[in-house]
Amino acid sequence: MTTTTLFLVRHAESVYMPGQERERGLSDQGDQDAFTIAELLQHECIDLFLSSPYERVIRTIQPLADRLGKPIERIEALRERAAGDFGNLSFAEAKRRLYSDFGLAFPGGESGDAAQRRVMEGVEPILKRYAGRRIVIGTHGDIMTLLLNRWNPAYGYSFWASTSMPDIYRLELEAEGAAAPRVTRIWNP
Repeated sequence: MTTTTLFLVRHAESVYMPGQERERGLSDQGDQDAFTIAELLQHECIDLFLSSPYERVIRTIQPLADRLGKPIERIEALRERAAGDFGNLSFAEAKRRLYSDFGLAFPGGESGDAAQRRVMEGVEPILKRYAGRRIVIGTHGDIMTLLLNRWNPAYGYSFWASTSMPDIYRLELEAEGAAAPRVTRIWNP
């Protein structure tokens, strides 16, 4: 049976700048962590790098891609979920509500259902085309959680809240459409 291995790499620390979701890079700590990721994954025989088009994600996996001499393909479907306007809710409470009701979308935002569908429309062709390969996917906390939730509904708010920046999860998928992948956290915050 063919095993496809995905390394989901959540972006490293980034300084929040309103209105600059796509352009903002990494903090100094985030830059250091990106090099630590390169050290950690350099011997994993990575075949391919795919990523959200957001700068902070690209910069998180760029040192590893450079070290291995591989390009990073930007996939628009892997972009972060637009959170929208939460009104008076705290960020944590808004996230909690989004994960408790996948149909909920705040004004100007994207529901969990819509974001998960978008992500899977981007990932499923990749899994078919690159079956048996070892693939780094540069991603965001919501997108990583929604991707894992597609195979196991236990991945929700609590998982999202437990992740770090950066974070790395290895998924081993035995066959297209098969049972849930084996998931292993590699990053040790």
